[in-house]
Amino acid sequence: MPDDSNDNDTKDTRQSSSSASQRLRQVASHLPADYSDVLAQIDTLRAIAATPDTSRRGYIRQKQAGKLWVRERLEALLDPGSFQEIGSLSGTVTWEQTGPMREKPVAFVPSNNVQGMGRLRGRRVLLTADDFTLRSGHADGASHEKTIYLEKLALALKLPMVKLVDGSSGGGSVTLIRTAGWSYLPYVSMYKYVVEQLNQGIPNLGAVVGPAIGLGAARVVSCHFSVMAADVGSLFNAGPEVVKGATFEEGLDFQTLGGPMVHCTNGTIDNIAANEAECYKQLRTVLSFLPNSGREAPPVIKSEDPEDREDEALRRIIPRRQTRMYNPWTIITSVVDRGSWFEIGPLWGRTAIGGLARLGGHPVGVISLNCEVNGGALDAAGSQKLTRLLKLCDVMNLPVLQFIDVPGYAIGTVAERTATMRWGVELGKTYFTTTTPLFNVIVRRAYGVAGGLMLGARDPVMQVAWPSGQWGSLPLEGGIEVAHRQELREAEQSGNKAARYRELEEEYRRLMNPVRTANAFGVEEIIDPKDTRRVCCAWARHVYAVLMAERLAERAAGRIRPVFA
Repeated sequence: MPDDSNDNDTKDTRQSSSSASQRLRQVASHLPADYSDVLAQIDTLRAIAATPDTSRRGYIRQKQAGKLWVRERLEALLDPGSFQEIGSLSGTVTWEQTGPMREKPVAFVPSNNVQGMGRLRGRRVLLTADDFTLRSGHADGASHEKTIYLEKLALALKLPMVKLVDGSSGGGSVTLIRTAGWSYLPYVSMYKYVVEQLNQGIPNLGAVVGPAIGLGAARVVSCHFSVMAADVGSLFNAGPEVVKGATFEEGLDFQTLGGPMVHCTNGTIDNIAANEAECYKQLRTVLSFLPNSGREAPPVIKSEDPEDREDEALRRIIPRRQTRMYNPWTIITSVVDRGSWFEIGPLWGRTAIGGLARLGGHPVGVISLNCEVNGGALDAAGSQKLTRLLKLCDVMNLPVLQFIDVPGYAIGTVAERTATMRWGVELGKTYFTTTTPLFNVIVRRAYGVAGGLMLGARDPVMQVAWPSGQWGSLPLEGGIEVAHRQELREAEQSGNKAARYRELEEEYRRLMNPVRTANAFGVEEIIDPKDTRRVCCAWARHVYAVLMAERLAERAAGRIRPVFA
């Protein structure tokens, strides 16, 4: 006999399936076929994020401090209409259910770090900007994964990274402990990606446009180039209240603890700017010299400045009296393309001058010594500044033009206490471990270990000298006293020390005629100073036309591995 129970089970199954299908059709009838409900939610959240809450306490404080809101900063920095946000919906949403399977957002607190892609003077860049109005940029208002993602994206796309820091950039807050119910080990998991970018020559450019605290400070200081807005910027490991509890220093404010007169004069931040607008101008300028990554050559532009332009004033700029000073910036701006000179670190390490410029439209790094500070003797800070610039030029494939006038390393008790030789040797190591082409113009002095390291780091050397050049192991001032101590002592006893010293000095100065050195091929060529631009432009043109392709191939093959960090 047939089994009636099996027939009943089959009927029940069919009825259940039919009922489920009917319910799905009913639900589907409430959902638009074009997903307009989801798109509406997206539009609502984006509209909230793009509209400042002017009643929020953080926004009011931002404006009272004279700072731009985060999205105003994007408009001020990037080419108009070029910003494409990444993670535009990240944040905390309050939802209201409006149907069986429908809901709408009624409140939205966006992530306090806005990230995305945009253009600077037509070039694509990645950008991250803190929103200090939301939890002061702390991690309890941020998305950790979002920050790491953009650092990875810069590596994957080989695009420059711009960081506008105002707060802690996702750094820690004690409220995280309360939220999670446990405390955490403070790993900085994104930092390995930052170091990879730095060493691969992916430009990292940072601006301090508010208080940069903790992790925020570390992110901007790590950049290849950094600038601080003088009116609103500051930077510190911990704020005044934390400092007060740890070191008992009271009465500190942001400016006295870590303002531009602190960090733009000690090398923590490269440059100072009057305000946010000037910060963004400097970021655009620096990027214009740099490639998207170390796999590319720096961007060459057409120059309206003739490469064979002469400047006869250079014949007279070096005083015949050796102890007199001159303006070294006059030489730099005369030789490089007009209007192209951009100085990096002008307020610190002032015995040295460094920056970027162009020769016939070709980007180059520029190094000079500053005879107006400490006679041009290279001190610890000056060595640190030049070390940093050399590494920057090496990872960015920038050839380096050097104007040499160095009497040696700084001497005296201050020089010894500040570890001048330690940092001078580090500079020497950098000269000999970098591989970017160097061209030397010896405008006056080249003495001692400092002169030797700066001149001899490439084999063969590429250099010319001016008629004002003088060189040796020691400057005559002091050198004669050391070499002829006994003879001068005897002359002093007979009352003839001054006359004998003058005789020795005249003899040495005659023998130190740079033409005598050229006779012995101790210097390759002495040129008329007025022709310096023509000579340097020819060198830069050759580097870019011939040597650059070879360098890029060597980097691609891994045979050249520049290191910035």
